[in-house]
Amino acid sequence: MRAARGVLYVHSAPKALCPHVEWAVGTALGEAVNFDWTEQPVLRGAMRTEYTWEGATGTGARIASALHGWEQLRFEVSEDPSAAADGSRWSHTPQLGIFHAVIDSAGNTLVPEDRIRMAMEVGGADPLELHRELRLALGQAWDDELEPFRHASDFAPVVWLHRVG
Repeated sequence: MRAARGVLYVHSAPKALCPHVEWAVGTALGEAVNFDWTEQPVLRGAMRTEYTWEGATGTGARIASALHGWEQLRFEVSEDPSAAADGSRWSHTPQLGIFHAVIDSAGNTLVPEDRIRMAMEVGGADPLELHRELRLALGQAWDDELEPFRHASDFAPVVWLHRVG
């Protein structure tokens, strides 16, 4: 049953690692995959790809788990929300490791109440510390590090699925 769908963005991978990434993702999906790799202009010698996937609910977590141990990768996995489950996004960078966020149907990052309470406790009366804790809860450091790699996709070829005329 294919109840979920999402997108894998491999923002940067060493060329030699590309077939291993395909194997790991294919194993998570239960079917062989072949990605269209292009050069990553932000990081010399690195490759990038985007792949739309379909699978059972939880497949995004399986893909992220299959890739998170590879320190050389920068990637994001999204799983769209459905009637049965909230969406999710996993972001990974070599420097920061992996970050997970729950995403609502409008694309907002949901921060659990306990995480907000912890940020308030750690931040106390110091507004700068509270700000730092809330940025951490939202995954801002991952977004900041991945943003230049995301913009590299502006140069990627576009495949039109349909045209409205």
